[in-house]
Amino acid sequence: TAAFIRADGVVLVDTKLPGWGQPTLDKLKEITDKPVTTIINTHTHFDHVGGNVEFPATVEVVAHENTATLMQEMRPVTGGPEQPQIFKEHNGRGLPKKTFRDRMTLGRGSERIELHYFGRAHTSGDAWVVFPALRVLHTGDVFPNKGIPLIDPNNGGTGIEYPKTIAKAVTRLQEVDTVITGHFATTLTMADLKMYGEFTREIV
Repeated sequence: TAAFIRADGVVLVDTKLPGWGQPTLDKLKEITDKPVTTIINTHTHFDHVGGNVEFPATVEVVAHENTATLMQEMRPVTGGPEQPQIFKEHNGRGLPKKTFRDRMTLGRGSERIELHYFGRAHTSGDAWVVFPALRVLHTGDVFPNKGIPLIDPNNGGTGIEYPKTIAKAVTRLQEVDTVITGHFATTLTMADLKMYGEFTREIV
Protein backbone atom coordinates (compact mmCIF):
# COMPACT_ATOMS: atom_id res chain seq x y z
CA THR A 1 0.00 0.00 0.00
CA ALA A 2 1.26 3.45 -0.96
CA ALA A 3 -0.12 6.63 0.63
CA PHE A 4 0.06 9.98 -1.19
CA ILE A 5 -0.93 12.94 0.98
CA ARG A 6 -2.61 15.80 -0.88
CA ALA A 7 -4.14 19.03 0.37
CA ASP A 8 -7.64 17.54 0.38
CA GLY A 9 -6.75 14.13 1.82
CA VAL A 10 -4.93 10.86 1.27
CA VAL A 11 -4.83 8.75 -1.88
CA LEU A 12 -4.07 5.06 -1.28
CA VAL A 13 -2.78 2.61 -3.85
CA ASP A 14 -4.19 -0.82 -2.92
CA THR A 15 -5.60 -1.82 0.47
CA LYS A 16 -4.08 -5.23 1.20
CA LEU A 17 -5.93 -8.34 2.39
CA PRO A 18 -9.36 -8.33 4.04
CA GLY A 19 -8.89 -7.09 7.60
CA TRP A 20 -6.11 -4.65 6.74
CA GLY A 21 -8.28 -1.58 6.14
CA GLN A 22 -8.47 -0.49 9.77
CA PRO A 23 -4.78 -1.15 10.56
CA THR A 24 -3.93 0.97 7.51
CA LEU A 25 -6.15 3.78 8.77
CA ASP A 26 -4.55 3.52 12.21
CA LYS A 27 -1.07 3.77 10.70
CA LEU A 28 -2.07 6.77 8.61
CA LYS A 29 -3.09 8.63 11.78
CA GLU A 30 0.58 8.57 12.81
CA ILE A 31 1.41 10.50 9.62
CA THR A 32 -1.55 12.81 8.94
CA ASP A 33 -4.95 13.78 10.28
CA LYS A 34 -6.33 14.09 6.75
CA PRO A 35 -8.98 11.57 5.66
CA VAL A 36 -8.60 8.99 2.92
CA THR A 37 -10.43 10.40 -0.10
CA THR A 38 -9.38 8.03 -2.89
CA ILE A 39 -8.32 4.41 -3.36
CA ILE A 40 -6.62 3.29 -6.56
CA ASN A 41 -6.67 -0.46 -7.12
CA THR A 42 -3.92 -1.77 -9.40
CA HIS A 43 -5.71 -5.06 -10.12
CA THR A 44 -8.43 -7.41 -8.86
CA HIS A 45 -6.61 -9.77 -6.48
CA PHE A 46 -7.92 -9.90 -2.91
CA ASP A 47 -4.51 -9.14 -1.36
CA HIS A 48 -4.68 -5.73 -3.07
CA VAL A 49 -8.40 -4.88 -2.86
CA GLY A 50 -9.49 -6.75 0.28
CA GLY A 51 -9.33 -3.77 2.62
CA ASN A 52 -11.54 -1.56 0.41
CA VAL A 53 -14.72 -2.48 2.27
CA GLU A 54 -13.31 -1.17 5.56
CA PHE A 55 -13.04 2.43 4.35
CA PRO A 56 -15.89 4.96 4.50
CA ALA A 57 -18.42 4.72 1.67
CA THR A 58 -17.48 8.30 0.73
CA VAL A 59 -14.03 7.19 -0.46
CA GLU A 60 -13.78 7.20 -4.25
CA VAL A 61 -12.40 3.94 -5.69
CA VAL A 62 -10.61 4.09 -9.05
CA ALA A 63 -9.44 1.21 -11.26
CA HIS A 64 -9.00 0.15 -14.86
CA GLU A 65 -12.32 -0.76 -16.49
CA ASN A 66 -11.34 -4.45 -16.75
CA THR A 67 -10.40 -4.55 -13.07
CA ALA A 68 -13.73 -2.96 -12.13
CA THR A 69 -15.55 -5.78 -13.94
CA LEU A 70 -13.35 -8.49 -12.42
CA MET A 71 -13.79 -7.09 -8.90
CA GLN A 72 -17.53 -7.63 -9.20
CA GLU A 73 -16.90 -11.31 -9.95
CA MET A 74 -13.79 -12.02 -7.81
CA ARG A 75 -12.87 -15.09 -9.86
CA PRO A 76 -10.41 -17.62 -8.39
CA VAL A 77 -6.73 -16.91 -8.98
CA THR A 78 -5.28 -19.35 -11.52
CA GLY A 79 -3.30 -21.97 -9.61
CA GLY A 80 -4.16 -20.27 -6.35
CA PRO A 81 -6.98 -19.83 -3.86
CA GLU A 82 -10.62 -18.94 -4.26
CA GLN A 83 -11.04 -15.22 -3.77
CA PRO A 84 -13.32 -14.12 -0.93
CA GLN A 85 -16.56 -12.56 -2.23
CA ILE A 86 -16.01 -9.48 -0.11
CA PHE A 87 -17.87 -7.04 -2.33
CA LYS A 88 -20.97 -9.21 -2.64
CA GLU A 89 -20.89 -9.69 1.13
CA HIS A 90 -20.80 -5.90 1.60
CA ASN A 91 -23.47 -5.06 -1.03
CA GLY A 92 -20.95 -3.61 -3.49
CA ARG A 93 -19.20 -1.32 -1.02
CA GLY A 94 -15.60 -0.69 -2.05
CA LEU A 95 -16.12 -1.37 -5.75
CA PRO A 96 -14.71 1.15 -8.26
CA LYS A 97 -17.07 3.92 -9.31
CA LYS A 98 -14.51 5.66 -11.52
CA THR A 99 -12.69 3.77 -14.27
CA PHE A 100 -10.33 4.45 -17.16
CA ARG A 101 -9.38 2.70 -20.39
CA ASP A 102 -5.92 3.92 -21.43
CA ARG A 103 -5.02 6.88 -19.25
CA MET A 104 -6.47 9.08 -16.52
CA THR A 105 -5.21 12.11 -14.60
CA LEU A 106 -6.24 12.79 -10.99
CA GLY A 107 -5.46 16.19 -9.48
CA ARG A 108 -3.22 18.98 -10.70
CA GLY A 109 0.24 20.44 -10.23
CA SER A 110 2.44 18.77 -7.64
CA GLU A 111 -0.54 16.66 -6.51
CA ARG A 112 -1.14 15.14 -9.95
CA ILE A 113 -1.44 11.36 -10.32
CA GLU A 114 -1.26 9.67 -13.72
CA LEU A 115 -2.89 6.28 -14.30
CA HIS A 116 -1.80 4.22 -17.31
CA TYR A 117 -2.83 0.97 -18.94
CA PHE A 118 -0.30 -0.67 -21.27
CA GLY A 119 -2.05 -3.99 -21.87
CA ARG A 120 -2.55 -7.40 -20.29
CA ALA A 121 0.12 -9.02 -18.10
CA HIS A 122 -0.49 -10.26 -14.54
CA THR A 123 -4.24 -9.73 -15.19
CA SER A 124 -6.24 -7.95 -17.88
CA GLY A 125 -6.59 -4.75 -15.86
CA ASP A 126 -3.14 -3.92 -14.50
CA ALA A 127 -2.88 -0.19 -13.73
CA TRP A 128 0.43 1.68 -13.55
CA VAL A 129 0.29 4.58 -11.08
CA VAL A 130 2.69 7.52 -11.48
CA PHE A 131 3.29 10.39 -9.06
CA PRO A 132 5.09 12.81 -11.43
CA ALA A 133 6.17 15.40 -8.84
CA LEU A 134 7.92 12.65 -6.85
CA ARG A 135 9.13 10.72 -9.92
CA VAL A 136 7.62 7.60 -8.34
CA LEU A 137 5.85 4.67 -10.04
CA HIS A 138 3.66 2.01 -8.40
CA THR A 139 3.52 -1.13 -10.56
CA GLY A 140 1.15 -3.31 -8.59
CA ASP A 141 1.83 -6.97 -9.36
CA VAL A 142 2.96 -6.54 -12.96
CA PHE A 143 6.31 -6.17 -11.17
CA PRO A 144 5.71 -7.89 -7.83
CA ASN A 145 9.26 -8.82 -6.84
CA LYS A 146 12.45 -10.27 -8.30
CA GLY A 147 11.01 -13.69 -8.99
CA ILE A 148 8.95 -15.77 -11.40
CA PRO A 149 5.96 -13.73 -12.63
CA LEU A 150 2.51 -14.88 -11.53
CA ILE A 151 0.26 -15.04 -14.58
CA ASP A 152 -3.47 -15.32 -13.89
CA PRO A 153 -5.36 -16.29 -17.10
CA ASN A 154 -8.59 -16.73 -15.13
CA ASN A 155 -8.46 -12.97 -14.55
CA GLY A 156 -7.21 -12.10 -18.02
CA GLY A 157 -3.46 -12.49 -17.50
CA THR A 158 -1.20 -13.59 -20.34
CA GLY A 159 2.41 -14.70 -20.56
CA ILE A 160 2.59 -13.82 -24.26
CA GLU A 161 1.75 -10.15 -23.69
CA TYR A 162 3.44 -9.79 -20.28
CA PRO A 163 6.95 -8.77 -21.45
CA LYS A 164 5.50 -6.55 -24.19
CA THR A 165 3.41 -4.71 -21.61
CA ILE A 166 6.44 -4.09 -19.40
CA ALA A 167 8.46 -2.90 -22.40
CA LYS A 168 5.76 -0.31 -23.19
CA ALA A 169 5.88 0.96 -19.61
CA VAL A 170 9.67 1.23 -19.63
CA THR A 171 9.58 3.15 -22.93
CA ARG A 172 6.75 5.53 -22.06
CA LEU A 173 7.38 6.24 -18.38
CA GLN A 174 10.67 8.10 -18.72
CA GLU A 175 10.27 10.55 -15.83
CA VAL A 176 10.51 7.97 -13.03
CA ASP A 177 13.34 7.33 -10.56
CA THR A 178 11.71 5.19 -7.87
CA VAL A 179 9.57 2.08 -8.36
CA ILE A 180 7.20 0.66 -5.74
CA THR A 181 6.42 -2.95 -6.59
CA GLY A 182 3.54 -5.15 -5.52
CA HIS A 183 5.46 -7.19 -2.95
CA PHE A 184 9.19 -6.41 -2.78
CA ALA A 185 10.48 -5.25 0.61
CA THR A 186 12.15 -2.06 -0.70
CA THR A 187 11.71 0.39 -3.52
CA LEU A 188 13.49 -0.34 -6.80
CA THR A 189 14.36 1.53 -10.01
CA MET A 190 13.35 1.63 -13.67
CA ALA A 191 16.52 -0.33 -14.44
CA ASP A 192 15.13 -3.10 -12.24
CA LEU A 193 11.80 -2.95 -14.08
CA LYS A 194 13.58 -3.17 -17.44
CA MET A 195 15.56 -6.18 -16.23
CA TYR A 196 12.37 -7.83 -14.98
CA GLY A 197 10.77 -7.34 -18.39
CA GLU A 198 13.75 -8.98 -20.09
CA PHE A 199 13.68 -11.82 -17.54
CA THR A 200 9.97 -12.33 -18.17
CA ARG A 201 10.58 -12.43 -21.94
CA GLU A 202 13.16 -15.19 -21.44
CA ILE A 203 10.77 -17.12 -19.18
CA VAL A 204 8.08 -16.94 -21.88
